[in-house]
Amino acid sequence: SDKLKDLLELLPEHYLPEDLKSKHCKRCVVVGSGGILHGSELGHLLNQFDIVIRLNDAPVQGYTDHVGNKTTIRMTYPEGAPLSEHEYPPASLFVAVLFKGVDFNWLQAMVKNETL
Repeated sequence: SDKLKDLLELLPEHYLPEDLKSKHCKRCVVVGSGGILHGSELGHLLNQFDIVIRLNDAPVQGYTDHVGNKTTIRMTYPEGAPLSEHEYPPASLFVAVLFKGVDFNWLQAMVKNETL
């Protein structure tokens, strides 16, 4: 619990962006990383949702015809985080799903720009 308290003190507080909070009825879609959308050409439909939540390291670059190019929220475990900076659009939120002790070490290293 001390480690968690120390980590929370390092993190800035963030809230949902105003454009998301102001929507009265949000249409959301969750896009996984299993590859089931490959070849579907559903990208244009996925982009029409108000909120597009992408899981783990599901790539967007090179697959936009099938998975769209909109990312509102990227949720991942540390080991599933995308390695490419292009998979983190500046206007999207990154949500780290932490549940193991090493996950907290990872987040602390990311926040402090340290090597893990």
